[in-house]
Amino acid sequence: DFYRRFIRVLTKGYFLLQRRIDTAWPGKARMSAAIGMTTFALCAQGGGFLLKKAVKTLNDQLALQILADGGAIDRNPQTLLDLLFDLLPLRHAFAARGKAPPADLLRAIDRIWPALRMFRHGDGSLALFNGMGVTAPDRIAIALAYEETRGQPIFNARYSGYQRLESGDALVLIDAGQAPAPLHSGDAHAGCLSFEFSLGPDRIVINCGNPGSRRADLRLSARTTAAHSTLSLDDEASCLFGFQTSAPAWLADKILVGPRNVPVAREDDAQGAQVLASHDFYARRHGLYHERSWRLEAGGASLRGRDRLIAANGDSPANVNYAIRFHIHPSVSLTLISEGAAIVLETPGGENLIFDAAGLPLAIEESIFFAAPEGPRPCEQIVVYGASADIDEIDWSFTRQAAAATA
Repeated sequence: DFYRRFIRVLTKGYFLLQRRIDTAWPGKARMSAAIGMTTFALCAQGGGFLLKKAVKTLNDQLALQILADGGAIDRNPQTLLDLLFDLLPLRHAFAARGKAPPADLLRAIDRIWPALRMFRHGDGSLALFNGMGVTAPDRIAIALAYEETRGQPIFNARYSGYQRLESGDALVLIDAGQAPAPLHSGDAHAGCLSFEFSLGPDRIVINCGNPGSRRADLRLSARTTAAHSTLSLDDEASCLFGFQTSAPAWLADKILVGPRNVPVAREDDAQGAQVLASHDFYARRHGLYHERSWRLEAGGASLRGRDRLIAANGDSPANVNYAIRFHIHPSVSLTLISEGAAIVLETPGGENLIFDAAGLPLAIEESIFFAAPEGPRPCEQIVVYGASADIDEIDWSFTRQAAAATA
């Protein structure tokens, strides 16, 4: 009797998902529904006649939500990890039932693995972009253990909008993509042209990350541009969120408008690797494009960057106040030197780096690291303030002291 009631509930749930999957639960929830339908049709006795339709629904969602480079349509690294923990058991369920897994399922899994590796720092944690919060290293290790090829990470993920620079033990991860479409942007952040920087297991430059569901009161703050290591104008976010407008309540947490044009150029040579990118969001109100470049020298001796504010109409730049923020991991200590024109960063591993912005005055201010396993932790940020009419091009660098001394 219990078994019959149990199967009846599952069957009822299957047909509920089937009726509503095209009209409700956009984004990740729709993918979960498709995986649930396929699992039921595959495993339930007599469910074979449902399997063909369920697999088609699953294939449609995989094609929509897993991009050609393996990134997720919502641009959240956590989504890739969660999907692997749903798709890998489904793949094994097909084998256990003596059926060949759908080719689209196998291809999606194969694309996800190198994309997930792209976001991974030397300490095993994932970069804090677009909704990523606390990393569970054990989950990543388990997921990657099923990758038979032990492949390499992607370095140029142009479909999902990310770049990876790596040399020696130095690693730079860059958000150089458009905001997700509104229906897929419920967790997305206004972090275009932000980056993270690490040396081996030591995280140095970070974004603040997602505080998680237990600290929903901090979620909106974590999604602003000021919570990311990039430039902001007049303390404005580089996206327009639904809660900032009179949009319906169901759009309150969505990004309604973000950067539309984010061109990216990459160059790799024997001396290092460089990425140049820009976005146009601030052109709507301030008439300025934000352009940023990163160059990681061979061996990881230094990371050099440049921020430029370019007039959209070709005239002289408008006079707008800007702030360039570099959020620093809580484990790194900061000390102002050279009368405030440079900063020494000391990592837990004993590395010393010098940060400077071509002699411009620097500020060390309070920040918060939302993605610590024990909950939000205080940290510090380096900030360069200015006005675009005075200085519209700012060079900055992180240089390892040993490399500087040798030079």
